Amino acid sequence: MKVEALNSKFDIELDLVSTDKSISHRCAIFSLLSDGVSVISDYLEAEDTLNSLEIAKKLGAKIEKIDNKYYITPPAKISSAKSVLECGNSGTAMRIYMGLLAGCDGFYVLSGDEYLNERPMRRIAKPLIEVGAKIDGRDDANKAPIAIRGRNLDYFSYDSKIASAQVKSALILAGLCAKGCEFSEPELSRDHSERMLKGMGADISYNNGKIIVKPLNSKKLKPLIMSVPNDPSSCFFYAVAAAITPGARIKFKNILLNKTRIQAYKILEKMGAKVSYTLTNSEYEDIGDIEIIGDKLNSIIVDDNISWLIDEAPALAIAFACANGKSELKNAAELRVKECDRISVTINALKACGIEAGEYDDGFWVVGSKPNRALIDSHGDHRIAMSFAVLGLKCGMNISKSEFIATSFPKFSHFLRVLGAKVED
Repeated sequence: MKVEALNSKFDIELDLVSTDKSISHRCAIFSLLSDGVSVISDYLEAEDTLNSLEIAKKLGAKIEKIDNKYYITPPAKISSAKSVLECGNSGTAMRIYMGLLAGCDGFYVLSGDEYLNERPMRRIAKPLIEVGAKIDGRDDANKAPIAIRGRNLDYFSYDSKIASAQVKSALILAGLCAKGCEFSEPELSRDHSERMLKGMGADISYNNGKIIVKPLNSKKLKPLIMSVPNDPSSCFFYAVAAAITPGARIKFKNILLNKTRIQAYKILEKMGAKVSYTLTNSEYEDIGDIEIIGDKLNSIIVDDNISWLIDEAPALAIAFACANGKSELKNAAELRVKECDRISVTINALKACGIEAGEYDDGFWVVGSKPNRALIDSHGDHRIAMSFAVLGLKCGMNISKSEFIATSFPKFSHFLRVLGAKVED
């Protein structure tokens, strides 16, 4: 991908950018537990989320698309798939399906592309194994292919040492499909799973910081009837583009406003960008509008609620690079086990652009200054590629392995062009 510098500010309102990846994955997966046909409008049609639908189909679901809606008819019972369940590049799909299938009788094998199969899965496999699940894979169940011998797990209580929506979702599903569970984490991670499952009728409650999950037993959940909102993580790349361009304005409509998903926007606001929020709907999730107006950005130290902005960290690094002073991100060790080591890759890429930056074990620091054009190796990580495309709006940029953007956001380049940028894919 080649991006040329954008030499003018923009003023744009966007209705449909990229619908939410996390919600779309969960729509495909949770629909398997319902007692009727789920109807999902605006499902994200990216490689990762389409793989989640294909896995649901292999597990017995019937899937039809009519106009802009997916109709998902669940199987009477989830049972062993006759072939490998291919997750592509999606760690979210693999990790959440691991939890679901651990509590469902049958034999299942999850695999992915060359990058996903090198990513660590022990953070999900280990807690599931500790509560009785039968899971195996390469490197002692740390790397895919992952084999699962699903079974009716006994009731369990699990105290997670990390705040992770994927760990939480996997354990909640395992308990829901078996004999129930209790789950706790050091701070609230993104809570889509419990919100959506409760909306479908799951008996999930909270007591002294613990999530209490009652088993489904022979019951089924209500089907999902949902329109997937815009993804704040995808929209955030353009929010950063506005924030680093004084006087630029962008407004996203019908966007997810869950507080665990808009923390990165709050950081831009603290750095000096003008950000406003308007709530319009609160059925399964809080949904509304976000407006960002660019201004001079100041440095910041970010060290709390990190699980709420972990996906946005590479794009935040771009905002840091365009701010006055030294900014820091801490308590973000999880960045080292994403699609790549996002701490190392981000910092090396910033240095290639002439930005002074460095690593911590659990984060990084960046001194804002004028960036230079460079050739950036995205290491097959879609968020790295998109983040440095945004920095390219300041100075131009060449990015290798940018084809992986299609795993989550096929229209990313289109919306850069909407801003006025010249882009070659």
